[in-house]
Amino acid sequence: MKYLEFVNTLLKNEVSKHDKLILFGQNISAGSCLGGLTKGLSVRPSSKIINSTNSENTLCGFGFGMMMNGVSSIFFMKQLDFLLLGIDHLVNTYNIIRNMKLGSNSSFTIMPIVVDNGYQGPQSSLNNLPDFCSIARIPGFSIMTKWEAEKIISTELVSPGFRIITVSQRLFKEELLSPEKLYYSNDNNTVFQYSLGKDATIVCFNFSFPQGWLLHQELQKSNIDTSIFNVTSATPTNWSKIIDNVQSTQKLIVIDDSKSQNLACDALVAEICVTCNLKKKIILKRQLSNDWLNPTSDLMEIDIKHIMSQLIN
Repeated sequence: MKYLEFVNTLLKNEVSKHDKLILFGQNISAGSCLGGLTKGLSVRPSSKIINSTNSENTLCGFGFGMMMNGVSSIFFMKQLDFLLLGIDHLVNTYNIIRNMKLGSNSSFTIMPIVVDNGYQGPQSSLNNLPDFCSIARIPGFSIMTKWEAEKIISTELVSPGFRIITVSQRLFKEELLSPEKLYYSNDNNTVFQYSLGKDATIVCFNFSFPQGWLLHQELQKSNIDTSIFNVTSATPTNWSKIIDNVQSTQKLIVIDDSKSQNLACDALVAEICVTCNLKKKIILKRQLSNDWLNPTSDLMEIDIKHIMSQLIN
């Protein structure tokens, strides 16, 4: 099944379970339905779907206002960049809500699409959810696999409190990644482990899991057995399971495909360097060229043969 089709099916199933739930966003039940993400959504009679304008600052305030008054809602946003217009609400309004303990029994979720499919210039220059989450310690989740989609949508989409859940536009038409087994996930759905190996530990951040999974499979062909983790959010994250694994393998490979200067993976690498006796450390980040704001491919590529030679030597 395609990534978009699977997430859409889960969304339709989950929102249909809840009473007095408001879904809103630009054309979420008309036109393209955000590229198909919100296609076919239907709600119970006590709930409502609103096709809104594209005034993101107002809409963020609308969601927080409903939350403060005990009404749960989901704001489907067609592009992560547009959430910049709601920064004041993400920080100040959300801080007031937490400080005064308002809306403790209601839910507000913002679900933006990360425009990372390339060739859109400045419109795809922001692809890093942790940038938003870090400004006010906001719970956030980037969905990559079947396991993550099922757990995050079923437990986080309409649970009390506020959070941001993102999906990757680049993956919309790709086959959904579905590792055979989920070895571990932490209680707050921010760390998922899909393999248990003895030779190295691979940790993926943002939307880099496809590259990490391909690397894991190629290393297996050369009898290099790796553990692989995906971090769906970094604010805050309990990654003790990752650190325990690195202490065993003593070889770390980190992949982070975000375009930010402040990468979520840096905190993990710093902690591992303090607590673990590493034999090998490979950090794979984007190398942006001078034309990164022009329409170019947005796919982060990794050199698997070079990585393999680094692990062996």
